[in-house]
This record gives sequence, structure tokens and C-alpha cells, in this order.
Amino acid sequence: MAGSGASRYIVAMAVPSPGSSDPRRRRFRRIPVRTLAPNMVTLLAMCAGLTAIRMAFEGRYVLALAAIVFAAILDGIDGRLARFLKGTSRFGAELDSLSDFVNFGVAPALVLYFWGLHELKSGGWIAAMVFAICGGLRLARFNVMAEEPDRPAWASNFFVGMPAPMGAITVLLPIYVTFLGVPRSSVLIWSTLFYTLIIALLMVSRLPVYSGKRVGTRIPPEMVGPAIVIVVLSIGLLIAYPWIVLTLGTLAYLASLPFGLLSYRRYQQRSREPVGEGMREGVRETMLAPPAVGGSVVRPNEQTDRPSPLH
Repeated sequence: MAGSGASRYIVAMAVPSPGSSDPRRRRFRRIPVRTLAPNMVTLLAMCAGLTAIRMAFEGRYVLALAAIVFAAILDGIDGRLARFLKGTSRFGAELDSLSDFVNFGVAPALVLYFWGLHELKSGGWIAAMVFAICGGLRLARFNVMAEEPDRPAWASNFFVGMPAPMGAITVLLPIYVTFLGVPRSSVLIWSTLFYTLIIALLMVSRLPVYSGKRVGTRIPPEMVGPAIVIVVLSIGLLIAYPWIVLTLGTLAYLASLPFGLLSYRRYQQRSREPVGEGMREGVRETMLAPPAVGGSVVRPNEQTDRPSPLH
């Protein structure tokens, strides 16, 4: 009897009851709603990307492209919404990366494959697969570089490589031009294969691309009205003339890539100028005004480590 009582006592001490107030017990905090809103937008964007894959499989490419464009718009909203609501979190950042891989890596690759790359058999599948893999590598590198503490402040104005959303919008250019009346021929299909590989390489390249994150964060009061008009006009043109707007926008974006590189180099030169000028000024002052040691002037050609003479 004594042994059984002792064993029950040991079990009770090892396994605390649910009602016991153990301070070491983990307590789950309530999650504020402001952190859920950006994640819901991210999940909605992921649903749009998955829907684009289904529409492409069914041959409804207009809806597939519309779903990818809609996912890109939501991707630009969720981050700004999280910063506005002060609801950024590590979970939201990881969820956003997974969503971007589906929406802007897997979905565009499968849309292109179902649209025309499948005619090239294994070559077309390899091109689509390379684009999806490069999209994943691009997002992984972005997550790693975001945690680097030694990056200068101006580096946040640039992406390293083409961002995944713009890569997805840009790689679909061959489909845009077919909706504008360009015949779908074997030349276009082969051009699409090489074009897909080029965009994939731009995504994983070290090319600095202007991010535009700080655009629209602060608007002067007198520009609020024109900004609203421009946004409404852009949405209206995109709805009324989607293929013209997407084609011209893609070509303009590709043409702007060299300007981002030039701007990045200007920032680099400005960051190096103060250090170089300070070193040159220090050397010049040392040569023009030599210090006095022991009441005598040390000339530049004399050895400073020579022991001073005794008087």
C-alpha cells in the first residue's frame, strides 16, 4: 500500500493536472486582427495564382493572365497594408514568400507551358522549369539579404535582380502580343523559349533594379487629386485595353532596367566620395603643416622614429 501511494505521488508530480497553475506552462497570446488582415490578402493572392494554373489547364488564358495580374496587385498591397497597420510578423513574411513562389514562379511557368511551350516537348518543359526554379532562388535570396545589417540605407531603393512579380508579368509578353493579333507560329514559340530563359536569368542576376518602395509613401496635399485621377485612369485603361497596356508596360519596364543600374552606380559613387576626400585632406594637411616635436619642426623627409638628441 505504501509503495502504491508513493508511485501515485510520483506520477502526480511528473504529470501536472490541466487545472494546475504552472508558471512554466506555455500560454498562447491572442493574435491581433491587424496581423491577420495582411495574411488574408496574401492568401487571396495565392488563391489567384492557383486559379491561374487551373484556367491555363482548361485553355482559358484570358482568365489565367487576369488572375496573375490580380495576384501581382495584391502582392503590392499586402506589404504596404502590414506596414500601415503595424502588423508585420515573421509568419507573414514567410507566407508571402511561399505565395510569391506559387503566383510568380510556378503559375507563369505552367501558363506558358500549356499555352505553347508544350509544343517543344522536353525543351519547353525545361524552360518552364528553369523559370520556376529561378523564381524560388530569387525569393530565397531576397529573404536572406533582407536580414543583412551591413547594407547601406540607400540600398533599400533597389532590388538585386528582377523582382518575382515583375518577372511574372514580363515573361508573359508573348501571350500579350498574340492577343494583339501576332500570329502564333513556331518562330514565336521558339522565341518564347529563349525569352523565358532570359527573364529567368535576370531574376537571379546581380542586376540592381529600382524598387519603387518609397514611391507613394508621402504625397503633397496639392498632388492628392491628380494622384487619384492617375490611379483611376490606369485601372480604367487596364480594364478597357488590357493587352495594349500590358505590352507597353512590359516594354517600358525592360527599357528602364539600364537606368536602374546607372542610378545604383551613382549612389555608390556618392557613398565613396566622403571617405576618399577625407583621406586626401588628411594627407594634404600632414604634408603642409608638419607637427612640432621637442621644439623643432620635423621635415617630411626626416625619419620620425629617430631618437631626439639630448641638449
